[in-house]
Amino acid sequence: MLTGMQIAVIGGDARQLEIIRKLTELDAKLSLVGFEQLDHAFTGAIKEKMEEVDFTAIDSIILPVPGTSLDGQIETIFSNEKVFITKEILSKTPAHCTIYSGITNSYLNEITKQANRRLVQLFERDDVAIYNSIPTVEGTIMMAIQHTDFTIHGSTVVILGLGRVGMSVARTFHAMGAKVAVGARKSEHIARITEMGLTAFHLDDISNIVTDVDICINTIPYLVVSASVISKMPVHTLIIDLASKPGGTDFRYAEKRGIKALLAPGLPGIVAPKTAGQILANVLSQLLGEFLLNRKEKEV
Repeated sequence: MLTGMQIAVIGGDARQLEIIRKLTELDAKLSLVGFEQLDHAFTGAIKEKMEEVDFTAIDSIILPVPGTSLDGQIETIFSNEKVFITKEILSKTPAHCTIYSGITNSYLNEITKQANRRLVQLFERDDVAIYNSIPTVEGTIMMAIQHTDFTIHGSTVVILGLGRVGMSVARTFHAMGAKVAVGARKSEHIARITEMGLTAFHLDDISNIVTDVDICINTIPYLVVSASVISKMPVHTLIIDLASKPGGTDFRYAEKRGIKALLAPGLPGIVAPKTAGQILANVLSQLLGEFLLNRKEKEV
């Protein structure tokens, strides 16, 4: 239970609704900012404007998955008002206040550092990333079906990266009958790809591998699908880039060549917001419960 905790949930999309539902069930008191257009009411949660929140009593702040923009604006799907978070706001919170976000950027890093507040990136956690890989794979399959005129079964699929998402994508497309090749740099990843029964290649050899690719799926968050790589691809190739913005693809050159390239970060929140929200809610409730327990132990 989270009885006695005061939490500010600021902005977000449908995923935040699952977080709000879970935390109110655990008896936390929530201040909801950026939700005035939300019809649903939650017992124990109060809709407030940013200036109405008593941040001196806030134990934790939960931001949307993207965190903030580079000028501090927070995404608010359920509001038309612009919401910003600043160092001054964070400095009003108690010293133990923890800020939770999916990912971060230079602005959010800087204001939490200046305010001397702890920032937790949920998407850096292995459990969140692995759970999220499930709706990510389903969304990738959906995009592959929508944007091609051939079956996944029998097609040649190149996957770049064997991280937590890349492994799930590779395993699933292989199970669907695709001929899957996976590119990586680490020798242990090459070994794992081979053990999975897939074709392994070093990323330095990518230009030679993509000459007959039907679908190229990138999970690496830096430019790996470069112009020189795209120039070797057949014109019918579909590129699906799952890396965080701005992705790892030269989209300008892909368009110039007439190759369809789609940037698709955040697929869990698009294709399965309820499941994606439940994943975050479960992890947050665990972290907040541990936080509350530690505070009580220190007070004894």
